[in-house]
Amino acid sequence: MIQFFRGIVPGVVTLLFCLVFFPLHLNATEAGEYIAIRKEGTGNVALVLDNLDGKGRKEMRFAQALDAAMHDGLDFTKLFALIPPPLNVKDNSDRKNVVLNFPALTSVGAEVYAGGVVTMKSDTIILDMKVYETAGSKLLMNKTYTGTEADLRSIGHAFCADLVELLTGKKSVFGSKIVFVSNKTGFKEIYACDFDGYGVKQLTNSRSISMNPALSPDGKHLAYIDFTSGRPTLYIRSLVDGGIAAVGKSAVSIDPGWRNNREVAATLSFDGNQEIYLVNINGTLSSRVTNSKSIDISPTFSPDGSKMAFVSSRNGLPQLFIQDIASGQVKRLTFSGRYNTQPSWSPVGDKIVYTTWEKNGEINIFTINADGSGLMQLTQKCGENKSPSWSPDGQMIVFTSNRQGKEKLYVMSSKGGDERLLLQVDGVQTQPSWSLFR
Repeated sequence: MIQFFRGIVPGVVTLLFCLVFFPLHLNATEAGEYIAIRKEGTGNVALVLDNLDGKGRKEMRFAQALDAAMHDGLDFTKLFALIPPPLNVKDNSDRKNVVLNFPALTSVGAEVYAGGVVTMKSDTIILDMKVYETAGSKLLMNKTYTGTEADLRSIGHAFCADLVELLTGKKSVFGSKIVFVSNKTGFKEIYACDFDGYGVKQLTNSRSISMNPALSPDGKHLAYIDFTSGRPTLYIRSLVDGGIAAVGKSAVSIDPGWRNNREVAATLSFDGNQEIYLVNINGTLSSRVTNSKSIDISPTFSPDGSKMAFVSSRNGLPQLFIQDIASGQVKRLTFSGRYNTQPSWSPVGDKIVYTTWEKNGEINIFTINADGSGLMQLTQKCGENKSPSWSPDGQMIVFTSNRQGKEKLYVMSSKGGDERLLLQVDGVQTQPSWSLFR
């Protein structure tokens, strides 16, 4: 039996996939042109995010809260160089026709300007935002967001999501969730938080051990492992009607990872060996995926579901393999590193991030291209770093580290660096999984 990481069931390397956040449905109208003005690798977008105007005392209070949410959110992404607005950025002499000083904006190096105004209608907050390209004084976006006072953070992040996708052409992290396991109550339960660590919420209350949460791409079903029955059992819970299905096999179940909205892959051992199967959302078996005398665990799928990366001991110590689902053809992916585990396939489709247990006792995180090239080490000289999971835009990775003592959640750039603590919660936090869908 392969012995994996401390604190995890022997023979099990956990893989967490993703939790979908159900975003607030904001009424929005838009005008102007959505274009991607910045290509990958050309640096951060120099942005002036101006303070919002409010037509009244209450509106100004809401404007300040929206300002904070948008500035903090955009700063978290590290996609922008946020520049303070020059003092003479606006001519407000005619409040019905505010004039922007584009030469002043270009003089401070701003490529893009974003600003807006907050008004109210009954209890509805209305945020009108405009985005300009400063060099050509060109309006790029004109959009309205609405909600209540309780929705302020979501309203601000809805604009941020649109801004990121406008300027980069990529999906943003705004509205996504991270799920993880924590023992803050004395039991290992599943929790969720916003992409930036806010809004921690407990999802399970089994008062036993709950682990390995994975949400279907459409956000309607949650797969997870629970020990309430005395053994690790795979459960699939509907988040629509609350119904729960258990895999009806009297054996160990571990490592769920969704292939699509109808099938979740997991390692089952009812035939005496740990193999990967596809399971329907009603708990019935769909098909067997792997077939070897070795231990096969930790399935993660390419974005189109046609290929599966997984961990196997078929060549001795754990290594990463890729299997084509249609043909069943398997090829070994990793050859560097003696103990490679916990793969997670990038939502972009080009890379796989994984964990390596190194000879010096460190556990570090690496990425490798899906064709086996481009090996890159992301963490080093900072203890045990485990359970990496991609952000929905493929630009960041969340992971567990004990670099400051207890295991906590951290985020870093997908290329390594900019490593920072995600949240501060009592107890230990492990097994993070970032939503790939908003």
